[in-house]
Amino acid sequence: MGLTGNTGAAGRARPAHAGPRGLAARAGSWSARHRWAAVGVWVLFVVVTMFAGSAVGQEKLKPTDQLKGETSQAARIIDEAGIEDPATERVLISARGAQGPAATDPVFRSAVDAVMKAVAATGEATEPVSPYSSGAISKDGRSALVQFNVRGDPETAGDRVEPLLKAVAKVQEQHESLRIEQIGAASMNRTFDKAFGDDFKQAEYSAVPVALGILLIAFGALVAAVIPVVLAITAIMATMGLMALVSHVVPMSDTANSVMLLVGLAVGVDYCLFYLRREREERAAGRDKETAIRIAAATSGRAVVVSGVTVCIAMAGMLFTGVGDFESMGLASLIVVAVAMVGSVTVLPALLSLLGDRVEKGRVPFLAKLKKGNGESRFWRAVLGRVLRRPVASLVIATGVLAAIALPAVGMKTQELKLDQEFGSSMPIVATYERLNEAFPGGAEPAAVVVRASDIDGAAVKSAIDRFSKEAVSSGASEGPVEVTVHAAENVAFISVPLVGGSDQERAEKSLDLLRDKVRPAAFGSLSGVDAPITGQVAGSKDFTDQITASVAPVFGFVVVFAFVLMLLSFRSVTIAITSVLLNLLSVAAAYGILTIVFQHGWGASLVGAEGVGAVVAWLPLFLFVILFGLSMDYHVFVVSRIREAKVRGRSTPEAITHGVVTTAGVVTSAAVIMVAVFAIFGTLSMQSMKQMGVGLAAAVLIDATVIRGVLLPAVMALLGERNWYFPRWLHWLPDMTHDEPQDDGPQGAAPEADGDRKVPVQV
Repeated sequence: MGLTGNTGAAGRARPAHAGPRGLAARAGSWSARHRWAAVGVWVLFVVVTMFAGSAVGQEKLKPTDQLKGETSQAARIIDEAGIEDPATERVLISARGAQGPAATDPVFRSAVDAVMKAVAATGEATEPVSPYSSGAISKDGRSALVQFNVRGDPETAGDRVEPLLKAVAKVQEQHESLRIEQIGAASMNRTFDKAFGDDFKQAEYSAVPVALGILLIAFGALVAAVIPVVLAITAIMATMGLMALVSHVVPMSDTANSVMLLVGLAVGVDYCLFYLRREREERAAGRDKETAIRIAAATSGRAVVVSGVTVCIAMAGMLFTGVGDFESMGLASLIVVAVAMVGSVTVLPALLSLLGDRVEKGRVPFLAKLKKGNGESRFWRAVLGRVLRRPVASLVIATGVLAAIALPAVGMKTQELKLDQEFGSSMPIVATYERLNEAFPGGAEPAAVVVRASDIDGAAVKSAIDRFSKEAVSSGASEGPVEVTVHAAENVAFISVPLVGGSDQERAEKSLDLLRDKVRPAAFGSLSGVDAPITGQVAGSKDFTDQITASVAPVFGFVVVFAFVLMLLSFRSVTIAITSVLLNLLSVAAAYGILTIVFQHGWGASLVGAEGVGAVVAWLPLFLFVILFGLSMDYHVFVVSRIREAKVRGRSTPEAITHGVVTTAGVVTSAAVIMVAVFAIFGTLSMQSMKQMGVGLAAAVLIDATVIRGVLLPAVMALLGERNWYFPRWLHWLPDMTHDEPQDDGPQGAAPEADGDRKVPVQV
């Protein structure tokens, strides 16, 4: 019987030969009839967006767009003054061993002179400062710093730092008794960009072949395996053009490009996989090409649209963080999901109509033989049998296991990873960073006070700057040396303050708080019209973490509420909407627990090369929530749609659950394996933040596709029975989005119905 009254979708039964209803069904039907037009429009769309994006270029995210608070205020002052905050480099010269020369030794002095001459000779350095004039000599007298700025735009200084690094390396060759090494904004950015770029190139080069190989196993035919990958890649190409256009309104970061590629490949392949698998299933059942495409459009196509809109809503949650990186990532992910969704319900039906049985070309004999059957999974049928016989025990055990995994997340420690945590001790610049902080605590990442006044050379302002410099040291926030640079024409001054705590983020943040809360008010509090925001790496990290923490509640609330509403409208069931949200939250919590166990407590960290990290990168929990909540809906919508379809066609709730889970198990498993494999690639990369992201995403998807969809979902639905379809009459005024069910009117050549299927009018 149909789903009616208080326990299902209300409405009228439509005539058996009525046209397709719903966005996905209409789009699929039109594309199948106008296949060349649909393919042509898609190709034109991809080409036009790519060329348009290339023509206008992509606007990059600026420091002023990145954060709110003091960090952003300091960046705005610098930007408004037209000052280019230079990329400062430091050359650390230190004695090797206890018997090495001290800073007063002639050999040491000759090395300092050689460094200054070498960097000046490159033409890339400005204002080199000797430690003997600046006082940048360590307390033990065995280390000194030569400081200079890289000429030109600081944003691109990393591209021009190579000659300076080579010049310093040559001086090192001539002074074996000393250790001479360079570190600074440009050299660190160069190291970071190279590692980041190399990592993502490795991931990008590996992801496509891995996805293609898994699809080949899933379909057993080369053409069927290639189609999802090609459509995903074209969706990514179109999105790159759209991102360039949108970036002139919302600037984009490099991270946004990388996340877009990751999400685009995952959802693009998944959506095509769902659609194509259903079409092949209907063809295998004996239905003609047009009927198979129509049914796939009305079922899997609808699931793709519902899932895609849900993912877009989840990605839109990033726009509530107020963090430039997150906003650009959210917008880029939203665009690529929308493009992939549109491509799956438009150009894919056209391609299937054009190819017909040729979609089976390139069959791999052994794999193709494995694919024979009705699409049901024997393994999951066996699992489902046990779950449905003992739903209470299954629910308790599965929930208990996931709760135990999630429990460590209660004590999760988040922070921005330091250089040594991010890259480990294998990179030379990390060792330099540690030695610099040991000799000059906080010298590698000093706080920067940006002072703006109507008259920066005024006696009161000068006195306040001098008072601040002295109090920064006497208060215990810094051990010095405190350096002041005045830009008289712009009425701006910079105060560089090495923070006590150095590479210890917690101690450095306490020093920062001391500067902000006590030293600054005491020095500048009595002056009107003077701004003195404190920025720098430690300040930026703290402000970022504080802002992310403050945005957790609104982001979580937005995503959960809108996902609930969408599920309610899509399935016209309060129960399904509630269980959908709760199950997705449980899978996210389990992922948090795994991150905490591995990266904070170190259990199994050696397996992924993450020993000694001791924390989860600050941006990851919120990022994972948004991504996982969206992606997990792929499987949930697909499985529940199939269960509801079976229920509408007359099966009992237990029969519908079994039918829905076992017939979707193959495609969900294939989709999950692709996602897990792609995300696991990121778990092998050198950067700890990428490693954590990969492990967290892979673990969550694996849990979601197995424990959640294979055990918890059927157990919960079995216990609820007919209450799964509860939809009170007072909500019947809501829009009905359940009408994309197939009306099987017995197409020519159709196979007989499987046991338990009964043709009944579909309630809409």
